[in-house]
Amino acid sequence: MFGLPSRRQLLALGLAAALGCGAVSASAQSIADIKKKGEISVGMLVDFPPYGTTNAQNQPDGYDADVARLLAKDLGVKLNLVPVTGPNRVPFLLTNKVDLLIASLAITPERAKQVDFSVPYAAASVVLYGATKADIKSAADFKGKRIGVARASTQDVALTAMSPAGTEIRRFDDDASAMQALLSGQVDAIGCSTTVAAQIAKRAPANTYEQKLVIREQVMAVAMRPGQAELKKTLDDFIARNRANGELNKLYQKWIGTDLPALSGS
Repeated sequence: MFGLPSRRQLLALGLAAALGCGAVSASAQSIADIKKKGEISVGMLVDFPPYGTTNAQNQPDGYDADVARLLAKDLGVKLNLVPVTGPNRVPFLLTNKVDLLIASLAITPERAKQVDFSVPYAAASVVLYGATKADIKSAADFKGKRIGVARASTQDVALTAMSPAGTEIRRFDDDASAMQALLSGQVDAIGCSTTVAAQIAKRAPANTYEQKLVIREQVMAVAMRPGQAELKKTLDDFIARNRANGELNKLYQKWIGTDLPALSGS
């Protein structure tokens, strides 16, 4: 026969139940919850122009910011843009600091284990971009070279997987830091998007740097916490509708300077 639980046991059970309820309510956020709150908090990078940057007033701007504005308008709520970094964007989402991410987050199998993705809303090519004098024609040439990447980025994962022994991979907090490392000669090349490479080309004398090779083609999607089926459907419908009516293409033309490419993915 079991005895009655002690006061300490009752308190422990109550705390566990409270924590359990909190976890359920956090993961079960609905569109109705967002509309009731009257605001949606969206995490975005501000160091990844032209997808994410800051304007003259030091406010978040760029393609991702405009997509977030379009979404908030569609939902009829106020938008709260929250700057995040490459390494902390997923933790910000999973700890409920933001409702979702429109943060140039590429769809990968590893990330799909942590978050749910919408259908893609953007795409980018990731390349190895480095000093013209650096003799790099294939991954085999990485040996003995200093390669910079933004920590926890898709280029970090891809370069780590393809680099032979003897490659010195230097990890930085963000793309801006990796770019500065290349410009200052701390590294021979960096893994980055073509848009970051274009920013470097504008700042350096002609023929100082060049694209060495394409590392991967990636599509980017809105990320949300797992188990939010209604939110995913709303986001998928939003993206599909604004691709069909040309609104996303207008924003892509505005910021990237080309038409929105054909997108496939989750």
